[in-house]
Parts: sequence; structure tokens; C-alpha cells
Amino acid sequence: MTARAAVILAAGQGTRMKSPIPKVLHKVGGRTLLDRVIDTVEQIGCERVVVVVGNHSPAVRALVEARLGPQAVAVQDPPLGTGHAVMAAKAALAGFAGDVLVTNADCPLLEPDDLAPLFVMRGEGVDLALLGFEPADALLYGRLIRGPAGEVLKIAEPKDATLEELAAKTCYAGMLAADKDALFGWLSRTSNANAKGEYYLTEIVSLAVADARRVAAHLAPEAAVMGCDTPMQLAAAEGVFQQRARARLLAQGVAMAAPETVHFSWDTQVAAGASIEPFVVFAPGVAVESGAQIRAFSHLEGAVVRAGAVVGPYARLRPGAEIGEDAHIGNFVEVKKVKVGKGAKANHLSYLGDGAVGAGANIGAGTIFCNYDGFDKFETHVGEGAFIGSHTSLVAPVSVGAGAFTATGSVITEDVPADALALARGRQSIKEGWAAAFRARKRKQKAPKA
Repeated sequence: MTARAAVILAAGQGTRMKSPIPKVLHKVGGRTLLDRVIDTVEQIGCERVVVVVGNHSPAVRALVEARLGPQAVAVQDPPLGTGHAVMAAKAALAGFAGDVLVTNADCPLLEPDDLAPLFVMRGEGVDLALLGFEPADALLYGRLIRGPAGEVLKIAEPKDATLEELAAKTCYAGMLAADKDALFGWLSRTSNANAKGEYYLTEIVSLAVADARRVAAHLAPEAAVMGCDTPMQLAAAEGVFQQRARARLLAQGVAMAAPETVHFSWDTQVAAGASIEPFVVFAPGVAVESGAQIRAFSHLEGAVVRAGAVVGPYARLRPGAEIGEDAHIGNFVEVKKVKVGKGAKANHLSYLGDGAVGAGANIGAGTIFCNYDGFDKFETHVGEGAFIGSHTSLVAPVSVGAGAFTATGSVITEDVPADALALARGRQSIKEGWAAAFRARKRKQKAPKA
């Protein structure tokens, strides 16, 4: 197979997003637009990936360097158009021989199957393979002008197109594939003699045609090539992503009574046989095993839910939470970086942060793992079969042994041995008649004011 590389264009200003966050760092499905495009080109076999960035967005450059290394960065400065942006990647592809895929960085719904036809066409002798689509509104897109046999003759940019060209329904999606040397050869001949004074990537179509090279297009669904230039487009892309995720999981055997209310992330894993009630949010890093129940209005992030466990309603699982088989995490319980053992229960109104809860343990209502002293985090360990009485504060670092009890309302600051009872609360005293005397005194004080 011919070697493959990708050039991802991420140097745009993104002004229409009206956000201090660079456009390509906004997220769909909990993952940045740029990361999603990098995922796609890697999945389709691009062994070299170069991302073209602008000096105005150091955060974009930082993401690329952290993920792909500094050799994957190409800088376009100043911005002189899409053709100029691709030319900026030439040095980063030195030594590479093969096909180069060019794509935008703001198309988060692209999948490998959408791009695969470009490489198929290259293998069939097409010199320049383009991805096209037929949008509901073609106003802002370059038109694919085709000949009688369906071959592509040119791409007409909207500001430079004739009225006849503007009537064309098929548009250029912003993705193409060509041999590296041919691609940069055409780019070296482009001109900025156009309405915007920029070097258009799309001009290489006319140059390829003039060279008697084969130029053809494959049409993709509009949703697949959807860009995200504005908050409205970003929200639309999120909606499509969620619809796809719900349909996929339903087809795999995940039960959802109201799927339109459930939100997933790009890496959410839910096994067949699990059930999800309405209004559940999965942030990144969640895996749910078969037979588990995620009840309504729960929020999960960076957590594992084992088979048969029940989470919620109104529960929050934070990163590092691992809920064991048949364990219960109930309403208004927050779990962070705690491994909850098989069959353990924390059914309501508790915070479990840093530590472990043994199998079969019971965490009473109002229990708090006091894990933070303002500077450092400490762990709390509750042994198997232990019973933590309601409104217990466990001041970490502390351990409660297997089978031990803590009395309701206790503040536990020392380790509790197995099968012991820890009682740490003030002794109750009763003052007969105090309340009546208190009220009488208060009424007497307030009488002159009245």
C-alpha cells in the first residue's frame, strides 16, 4: 500500500466562534475538534501527520506537540490562504514519499469511512481525489464544476464564481488526496490574483486539469464534513455526535428509555445489558459493564461501573471512582478516586473521596471522607463488612477495620480495629425547662421595642 500522510489545517483565526478558546480546541463529545480529526487520519493509516498552526494560538501548538511531537508542527505566518497553509507543511514532510491527505481541523464528525474513498480513487489512477458534498445551503462553499463524464474541471470559489457556476449543487468539502510531489508542485504555481488576494488550495484543481491529470470527486454526507465555525454549528455537530452514539449503543443492546436525554463522550463504553435512565451525562473516561444500572440525573466522569452495580439517581462519579459488582451508590452521593468493593452500599447523601470501601460495607447517610487539609490529600480505608453510622466524619488518613462499626455522629480520627465499635461524639446533657426560660427572656427583651 502506498504510504500515507496527512496535513491538517488548524491555523484559522476562528473569529466567528467569538470565544477566547481557539476554535479547534472547542469540543464535541468531550474531545477537541483537532483531536478528533487527528484520531480519524491516524485510524485511516496516515503514518505522518502535520498540523498547520498560527502564531496567534500557542495552545493549539501545545496540543500538537504534546500529542504528536514538535516535528508535527508547521507554522503559517502570516495567513495567506489555504494553499499557503498547505505549503507551510512542506518542510515537515521532507523525506516522505506517498499520498498526502489534506483536511480541515474543524470537522469533528469525519470518520475513516468518509475519507477512505479518496485513497481508493488514488489507487485507481486518479491524480487528485476530492471530497465533495451537496449542502442544503451552498452559499459559502466552493462549487465543484464537472465535465460531461463527471470529471472535475475546477472549483469555483463563491466570490469569484459566475452565476452559472453558483448554480452547481455539488460543493468542495475541504478534503483532498494527491501524491506529495504533485501536490506541492501544483501549489508552487498558485496565484493570489483573486477577490480575496489569497493563495487558494482549490486552484490546484485547474492546474491539475491543465496538466491533463485525472481529477475526480467522491460525495460524502453533509453531516460527515460539517465544519464548526460558530457556536451554532458546534452545537449542531454535538447533536449529530450524540445521535450517532445513542444509535450505536442501542443497537449493541444498551437499554435507554429516553435516549434523547442521555449524553455520551467520545470514549464512553457501555456494555450490552446495561441500562441507562433519563438525563444521565457521561463525561470522558467512563466504562459501564453489563447488568449495571445508571439511574436518572447522574453524572459520571473517569469512572468504572462493574456488573450489576446501581448508580444514582442523582449520583456523581468523579475520576478514579470504581464501583464494584452489585455495589450501590445512591442519591446525592459523590465518589472520587475510591474503589468501592462488591456489594458495598452508600445509598444517600455522602462524599467518598480518596481511599477504598471493602466488599459488603455499608456507608450511612451523611458520611464524609475528610480527605483534604488544604494542602494534601489523604486516604480513608473502610474494611469489608464494616458499618459506618450516619453522619460519620472519617478524618484521613484513617482506616476502619473489617466488620467494625462507627456510631452515628462520630468524628473518627484514629484507626478502628476489626469488629470494634468507635464512638466519638460529645455526651448529651439535658437542662429541664431551659427552652421555656429562654423564650420568656427573649420576649421580655423585645417588649420595649414593640
